[in-house]
Amino acid sequence: MGFGADGKRMRRKVSGRTRIEVKDKLQLLHDELRQGIRSSPKCTVQNAVDDWLAHGLDGRSSKTISTNREVLAPLIGLIGAMRLTELAAADVRSALTQLATSRSTRAVQMAHNSLVRAIRYAEGNDLVSRNVAALVVPPKGLEGRPSKSLTLPQAQALIRAAEGSRLHAYIVLCLMTGCRTEEARALRWDHVNLDGDPDAQPPVPPHVAVWRSVRSHGDVK
Repeated sequence: MGFGADGKRMRRKVSGRTRIEVKDKLQLLHDELRQGIRSSPKCTVQNAVDDWLAHGLDGRSSKTISTNREVLAPLIGLIGAMRLTELAAADVRSALTQLATSRSTRAVQMAHNSLVRAIRYAEGNDLVSRNVAALVVPPKGLEGRPSKSLTLPQAQALIRAAEGSRLHAYIVLCLMTGCRTEEARALRWDHVNLDGDPDAQPPVPPHVAVWRSVRSHGDVK
């Protein structure tokens, strides 16, 4: 399989109970070589997830990484010991179905999305030939907690109550645009253009320059 970083040949061995089983495994290795895949028989789903969490989320905050680790934990508890190259879509589907019996739909979706991204990272490193998790549609889970979002009457009442307050513009901006609170707090009036420039080519609409974020690399989502 070529040479490793130490200059030594990389060899793979296969074994089986019958000659046909060994031949099939050897053929699979040759197929992977033709596709440029350098899979490892020791690489498990857990290894792939750990590698993605350690190296595939560059620039993300520690909170983002810990969130992905937490949502993946129950799923990895079910399929983490499986070899990555032997993981099938049916295995992922079965694990997600089992997860859906005790987790909310949102939690199941987040676990699935994170697994897709982890295997995609392994795929990009030529450790697996295809992303079987991407072939699976996550099932519905339990009902999640009730939404804490304001209703329209509540939002209107909040705006009316804030009139005359120095927080009025801040509250209106957050409610009407969905601007993140840490972005809105950092704004100054010279970042706000309420008139725009309709005569410009192309016309410039009224806008607010959201420029600050708590993301570790500083970019706005």
